[in-house]
Amino acid sequence: MGLDLVGFSSRVLPTSVGYAADRRHARGGAAASHGFLAWRSHPRAALKDGAVCSSEGGGGGGAESTLCVSAPSEDASRTGGAAADLGRDIADGITASQASSAGRRKVGRSWMKANGKLEGNADAYRLALQATSWKEDWRRAELLLHEMVVVSGCRLDAQAFNGLMYVCAKRRLADWGTKWFHMMLEREVQPNVSTFGMLMGLYQKTGSLKEAEFAFAKMRECNVNCVNAYSAMITLYTRSRLFDKSEEVIILMKDDGVAPNLENWLVQLNAYSQQGKMEEAELVLQSMEDGGVSPNVVAYNTVITGYGKVSDMQKAKEVFHRLESSGLAPDETTYRSMIEGFGRADKHQEAISYYKKLKSSGFQPNASNFYTMINLIARHDDSESAAEILRDMRAADCQCSSIVTILVRAYATVGRMHKVLPILRSCFYKKVLYDATSCSILVTAFVQNSLLEEALCVLREKKWKGSDFEDNLYHILICSCKEAGSYEAAVRIYSQMPESRTRPNLRICCTMIDVFSTMERFTHAETLYLELKASACALDMIAYSVIVRMYNKAGRPEDVCSVLEDMDKQKEIVPDKYLFLDMLRTYQKCGLLEKLTDTYYRILKSEVECDEAMYNCIINCCGPAIPVDELSRIFDEMIQLGHLASTVTLNVLLDIYGKAGLFNRAEKVFSMARKQGLADTISYNTIIAAYAQSGNFRSMNYFVQKMQDAGFPVSLEAYNCMLNAYGKSGQLEEFSAVLQKMRRARCDFDHYTYNIMMNIYGRKGWIEGVAYVLSELKSRGIEPDLYSYNTLIKAYGIAGMPEDAVKLMQEMRIKGINADRVTYTNLIAALQRNENFLEAVKWSLWMKQTGVVGVGARP
Repeated sequence: MGLDLVGFSSRVLPTSVGYAADRRHARGGAAASHGFLAWRSHPRAALKDGAVCSSEGGGGGGAESTLCVSAPSEDASRTGGAAADLGRDIADGITASQASSAGRRKVGRSWMKANGKLEGNADAYRLALQATSWKEDWRRAELLLHEMVVVSGCRLDAQAFNGLMYVCAKRRLADWGTKWFHMMLEREVQPNVSTFGMLMGLYQKTGSLKEAEFAFAKMRECNVNCVNAYSAMITLYTRSRLFDKSEEVIILMKDDGVAPNLENWLVQLNAYSQQGKMEEAELVLQSMEDGGVSPNVVAYNTVITGYGKVSDMQKAKEVFHRLESSGLAPDETTYRSMIEGFGRADKHQEAISYYKKLKSSGFQPNASNFYTMINLIARHDDSESAAEILRDMRAADCQCSSIVTILVRAYATVGRMHKVLPILRSCFYKKVLYDATSCSILVTAFVQNSLLEEALCVLREKKWKGSDFEDNLYHILICSCKEAGSYEAAVRIYSQMPESRTRPNLRICCTMIDVFSTMERFTHAETLYLELKASACALDMIAYSVIVRMYNKAGRPEDVCSVLEDMDKQKEIVPDKYLFLDMLRTYQKCGLLEKLTDTYYRILKSEVECDEAMYNCIINCCGPAIPVDELSRIFDEMIQLGHLASTVTLNVLLDIYGKAGLFNRAEKVFSMARKQGLADTISYNTIIAAYAQSGNFRSMNYFVQKMQDAGFPVSLEAYNCMLNAYGKSGQLEEFSAVLQKMRRARCDFDHYTYNIMMNIYGRKGWIEGVAYVLSELKSRGIEPDLYSYNTLIKAYGIAGMPEDAVKLMQEMRIKGINADRVTYTNLIAALQRNENFLEAVKWSLWMKQTGVVGVGARP
């Protein structure tokens, strides 16, 4: 939409300045400004030798005063000139040296002020404002406005500001246009039609909706009727899809009695057509004709587009025929709109018909037409027409890669990707094979649509070269297969890769290691890793993460530790969060407490952000490896940051606090677990075991009762803890009572239960009790384990039965149970207790010869 040019001429400055400048004089002459809207009582302004002057009497002999002086920068012999050109020339003429120009301006203005030539001379100021605005010297413009009122006693009016806004509108300076408009309002200057026309046109160009709404409201408050302002407001709302507001403006326009012009009729048509309100659009078209304005091609095209949006192509065809019958010739937009409409309505043959009419009329389809036709043809499986459209796209200089992209998207959407390769073979398949980008798009689309054979075929036939681009393509294809879970397809693509002439591609190898790991083909994965290790490739953090994950999946934590040692040699590698998590879990599995400690403090020094998963993993894995106070600090930090501890984390804390004798902390953690609903059987077992081990039987029984109150049956682990605690403390009545409870609850005794019983009976020298427990153990089909034999040997020694203890050693050998240091220690003690010193020495020497270092577990 153009500007509202009321008050402007194509040959002169804006009439708001008050004068038209005649520039017919040659260089060095004076260009006089003849007033045609000037105030007769004011001196006229002139441009002489590049200086804006004020002359009295209109004659050459009159006194002239310079307002702004500069050397002319171009030949001033041209006649006439547009308003914008004159104003711009005035500003551009200021190109002489800064000192000289500034000096002459100062002298000229001082002279005019001294002689009273500027007093009340608003026209001179308007011309100066116009010149200053073309230079975008807004600070000087503000000073001129101030001087105009305060010093020269001129009255500000719309004409003074319109010159400034004209430049803002031309150069799309919305912020400055808004500033001058607000200054007008603050100075209580009444804007006119030109003001609102220029301002609303500026806002329409720059999409300044909020500012346009303010200006529009002010226009109606001032009772100014600018039809172009209404058009701009309707257009802005339509573009923003605020159709209700667009219609409100149309209603306001009618209420305000503003007569639409051609442009306004068109924006009304567009507002209704864009939202598919075609009845209203037809009424506007009819009103347009009734008002004596003949609809043009643009009007008909707008209505056709509207019918196309609502897929009412019968009505669109009627409008098309009305356009022809009115003596107008359809243009390219007409045909394009018909094609788009039929495409949206899924009318295959009609769209092709208008597509051919478009071409036969000498017009070219645009990108939207091509896109619509390809999608329509794909839905209707018209391969012949598809090939024709593709040739037209090539003839229109469409890039090969863009054509392939549109084609594969269209056919993939309708599930006909298998038709793409035959279509391309019939037109420009060879060009695709020579174009790396097009070929990559095509192959990737085939892989993503599970057409592996077609993809491999194109890869074999491609003609372009480029190892780096080729590696990237294969990597993308393999990753696509991996993400889709098509691991066999990934292996096939990898197998077809040309062998690298230099070294393996790190990214591809890492991806394939991950693929082979997922397929549990760890041998192939490890082979790739060893190839990388033997090559000149420097492994990075991602590569090490993949390899660590591979060995973890294979259940080989020792190999993971070896890989991590290699990684530590490269000081520049900084693990990310996920690699740190893998490191912690691996070191925990291997029981490497020192490594856990080092990794923990390395995490603290790194820039890795600890999230909930990281905090839980640190506590679970590093709990036994770091000081208890540090563990408490990291746990408190986790809670303060709002992260939730897992059940496993809370149980680890319970175990560590319990073993450290920090029962207050343990009970706080247990209380937190109960409140959050995270306390499980292991939680109760852990805190019961802690109190049992410390001999705090009251607290132990309290939590046993809490366990039952929470709906958990007393577990075998809890009973075993109670048995062991009472037995070791010599409270045999309570020991027996617990055994009776266990039998009433029909608990299935495990090795640990029987070993506790044998240990307690053996300590008391109750060999019959030990024999009974051993008999019951065997009757249940359970064979004694290493700890059982260690307990029995000790019991036989206390009971004075060293020969039976030696027989147990022989029985262990027969059953293949290897004795540990505790076994030999108990046997030697049993022999010494019964004064079999020579035999004890023999067994001691035998223990040294066998190099036994292991120690059996104790209850």
